[in-house]
Amino acid sequence: MAGKQWMKTRPGHVVLAALAWTILGCVFALPDLSAGADRRRALLLSLTIWWSWGLVTPLILWADRQIPVSSKQFARRVLAHLLPSLLVTAVYVYLLGVLRAAFGISVWNGLPSIRFLVDSLRGMFLWNWLTYWLILGTWQAYHYYDHYITGELRLERLEKSFSEARLNALRMQLDPHFLFNALNTISSQVERDPKLAREMIEHLGDLLRLSLESKDRQEVPLAEEMAFLEHYLAIQKIRFGDNLRAETQIAPEVKHASVPCLFVQPLVENAIWHGISRRASGGTVIVSAHRVGNRLHIRVLDDGVGLPTGWTLENSGGVGLSVTRQRLAGLYPEGETFFAVNRRASGGTEVEISLPLRWTGKDVHAAIHA
Repeated sequence: MAGKQWMKTRPGHVVLAALAWTILGCVFALPDLSAGADRRRALLLSLTIWWSWGLVTPLILWADRQIPVSSKQFARRVLAHLLPSLLVTAVYVYLLGVLRAAFGISVWNGLPSIRFLVDSLRGMFLWNWLTYWLILGTWQAYHYYDHYITGELRLERLEKSFSEARLNALRMQLDPHFLFNALNTISSQVERDPKLAREMIEHLGDLLRLSLESKDRQEVPLAEEMAFLEHYLAIQKIRFGDNLRAETQIAPEVKHASVPCLFVQPLVENAIWHGISRRASGGTVIVSAHRVGNRLHIRVLDDGVGLPTGWTLENSGGVGLSVTRQRLAGLYPEGETFFAVNRRASGGTEVEISLPLRWTGKDVHAAIHA
């Protein structure tokens, strides 16, 4: 497949190369043309030089590919090119003579004689030999850029695309999980209290709108994340009534800090369903966020039934916790985040998270002046 594609694109490459060598020849003819020399002769003298180099350049590239020495071994590669450089320059000299004879601007003495080559050795051979190295150096620079620089950029783009796809997949795991739980909460109230069910549906509509608005973003300002959480808590407060109390303690200087989208809600949902809902008297959920140096510390506390005996974060099968951990691992370099779930001494559970403090685009100015 690659070979066929190369064959299809090769004629276009040949045309572009011929055009480039022709332009180069015209440029180098400008001094003679401006000096009032015979225009046709001056132009052909320059064009035949660069057309000849255009014809032997594939030979230079072929010779370079035959040398089994790494480009990183610069000195050895230069030495390996010494003999090919002399041979290719000799070929160029003969080819130049043929072209100039064909255009009638010089006399060709014929291949059987080496007189033409000897004359060239006394004249422009050294310059032509240096031109060989100039072409080779240009090719090596292009090859290095294409292989290393462009290759690394392509690899970086692929890694970024893979990472974004993985994060989107994790995000998609959270959305239906949250939606099904919210719908179950609403369905439990439809017959019992239609008015409360309608209020829940209104809040659910706002939640879905906010979720759709942020679907293309992996990170949002903390204030936006808390607005999403407020609608979710409104639904749960309707469901549990006075048995659910919620507090948010967000320091003003971090409300524009960047956090993973749909990040706090699963943690609060866990606190409600696995902690507070299992207590007859209900309980309180507290979400706090503050700055410590260059880090953002977030805590989700509840005074529910606490963690079961033998529970560890590693063996937890909950969607909210596992997906949140994986998203943190995908969004931040290894070792830059802290995520822990612990029992509280006074009862209940504490989720503690520490992230690098950073801002999202337009929110930087607002964060600085907060």
